[in-house]
Amino acid sequence: MKKPREQVEALRGNGRLRKRLNMTTDKQILTSNAAPVRANHTPHATGRHADGKRQRGGGAACGGADGGGSGAALGTNAKLGAVPTKPPYDGMAKRVERFALQSVARSILPKSRTAKCLRIRAFNSDVQVWRSKAHGTASYGGLQTCGSVWACPVCNAKISERRRVELLSAMDMHKAQGGAVYLLTLTTPHQRGDNLAELLEKQGTALKSFLRDFSVKKVFAEMGYIGQVRALEVTHGRKSGQDNGWHPHFHILQFCQVSGREADRKDWQVRLYLRWVAYCEKAGLGTPSYAHGIKLDDGTQAAKYVTKWGLEDEMTKGHSKKAKAGGETPFDLLRAALADDGDMQARALFQEFAQCFKGKRQLSWSNGLKARFNQAEKTDEELAAEQDDRAVLLGLLTVDQWRDVLKLDLRGPLLEIASKGGWEAVQRLLHFVDGARDMPSPDAEFLDALHEVRAMLCAWNP
Repeated sequence: MKKPREQVEALRGNGRLRKRLNMTTDKQILTSNAAPVRANHTPHATGRHADGKRQRGGGAACGGADGGGSGAALGTNAKLGAVPTKPPYDGMAKRVERFALQSVARSILPKSRTAKCLRIRAFNSDVQVWRSKAHGTASYGGLQTCGSVWACPVCNAKISERRRVELLSAMDMHKAQGGAVYLLTLTTPHQRGDNLAELLEKQGTALKSFLRDFSVKKVFAEMGYIGQVRALEVTHGRKSGQDNGWHPHFHILQFCQVSGREADRKDWQVRLYLRWVAYCEKAGLGTPSYAHGIKLDDGTQAAKYVTKWGLEDEMTKGHSKKAKAGGETPFDLLRAALADDGDMQARALFQEFAQCFKGKRQLSWSNGLKARFNQAEKTDEELAAEQDDRAVLLGLLTVDQWRDVLKLDLRGPLLEIASKGGWEAVQRLLHFVDGARDMPSPDAEFLDALHEVRAMLCAWNP
């Protein structure tokens, strides 16, 4: 199979025209009682198919809002955000949501790299649409990515999944060699009004001293410690009864050689707690309680802090998953802002989070631990820009077509349509919205028609 770059080059070299789609096909597809209204600004749109041929869009297609963000023409219409949730749409429904959340992040962080992520073409290349053979999902190529695991829901999903695979591979290899895994969770007192940047600085100071402490190292030695992977997670408690503000805490995955008994684990936890308390107090964080300040779980038990995704996801997807009742992860704050444009508190909190976490590493591995488990060193930016070699290139979008997609915030819905209907379905969408780039603002009639057409095409099986 050709590599992605080779497939793109092959497309550029083939300029044969494809016959216009048969207009009668529209009557077979659009069987709704209320026929969609074709926008009066719409000439025939053109685009290139993955077979290298140029193709004209010939029928009404469906589209929908990516949702959220200032200037998102369709994101403010609630019913346009609905996407199929039954198989095979589960994966794509989540992807559509991530594009919607990214639009919200763009409106909150207009000067950030995330504001340009998957919107601007890379090196003036074609905008590519790919479909994964393995998962049946669709994705873009030829666009700039921000590589922000903290602020960008789209890049986060890609980076976190690859980090998850790395971590899972290391855990499996370690366990196969007879090793043990423990999950050490450390937290501190927190309350409403805490400044997140100051709280993170104090916690960092406390953790650094804690890990250097002789008594802590002695406990680790008893555990047969060989290395660790550390992650920082944060939630906000504005919806809890106490509204206790920001709640940053550490998850530390301990790779050890001793499978201790339950009595051993409890003894280690108590001794570690005493040293954690000492350094929290010294850093000005107050005194964490034993019930909430520390937890040492056997990683093979998938205990308290292990979600349904498994231990490795607890480490890599802490700020993007949905929090427990009363708490909100940073991406929960984006979901709140997407649902309610007037939730200015959610927007302000996400902005504070993004500023405080900018430049921080998602996961910190002990020196030599990655090499021990044959894991390559890759940056977040490299992971975000990677293309799946198993994906098939469906086609290319022209510059004007991409401008139409951006104007109506259709990046997510276009991928949803591509995953189901293939390139012909995408062309129908592009034909329907062609010229939107020059529209000051789409009217309600056009949005209603677009919603109906999208729903039809999402259910269409060519």
